[in-house]
Amino acid sequence: MRTERFFCADAARARGDALPGTAPYGLVWVLVEHHAPWPADGYDGLPLDPVAKALLFEAARAVRARVLLIRRHGRRTQEAGPRRWAMLRYDGTGAHRQQWGTWERDEDLARIADALEAPGETGEPGHPPVVLVCAHGRHDTCCALRGRPVARALSERWPELVWECTHVGGDRFAANVLVAPDGVYYGGLDARSSVAVVEQHLADRVHAGHLRGYTDLFPAQQAAVAAVLARFGPAGRHDYRVTGTSRAGPHWLIRVTGPAPRATAYDVEVTAHRAPPHQLTCNGPATSAAVVHEVTSIRVG
Repeated sequence: MRTERFFCADAARARGDALPGTAPYGLVWVLVEHHAPWPADGYDGLPLDPVAKALLFEAARAVRARVLLIRRHGRRTQEAGPRRWAMLRYDGTGAHRQQWGTWERDEDLARIADALEAPGETGEPGHPPVVLVCAHGRHDTCCALRGRPVARALSERWPELVWECTHVGGDRFAANVLVAPDGVYYGGLDARSSVAVVEQHLADRVHAGHLRGYTDLFPAQQAAVAAVLARFGPAGRHDYRVTGTSRAGPHWLIRVTGPAPRATAYDVEVTAHRAPPHQLTCNGPATSAAVVHEVTSIRVG
């Protein structure tokens, strides 16, 4: 008897899984260009010199940096010359920093470790953000099936900004796009919607429609900001700030303050609950109960 193949993103859409509040927390990202096929566990699975590999791993862990392998769409085997690396740092003021370099030998990865261990002002501000599209098929089938068409569409429009990358979290929300070091996750994208979303993002207009969350916020805060954007329209990445957070069990009260000069404050009530257990990834048959952050009210403070 033939069984129908399971696709986690199809199942999530059929259930209506909520996007807001699902972005992993993070302020620092390490990008390592790698042309050969990516292992299922990404950087951890690369056959690198163990000393160089551990050096970067420990430096990244010390600052809670996420290490992602990257490649240009459709040019995996054609690339010649040194591979690139980057260290991207989020800054709450919007003056995000990037440091780029190249590597040829495994030992060259020590330069990334040095960048991570340097003070927070390391790197240069003012660069355009990097648009990362998860296309990690060995980790999850939906990431490849849904991510690669998005990577193609975005690469045709912004060839210098867009990279395919390894797992960023939330397979069921494929196609996933992470804009860094802005620290913004978008999900549930296809080729057409991704171009519209990224175009608006680069114009500093974040829409709520495909927003998973801001990576400097925790899930309830992410859901609160997304709800304000959905209610009052798109806004710049740093237009809204979370200025108060209190919790009583599963109930949260999040104060979100808008931009000057009005600086209107909104009190957003959020309730956290667990959804029924479901299979949340293509390659992992075990079921898991995801936490959902539901906004129950928005009041002007």
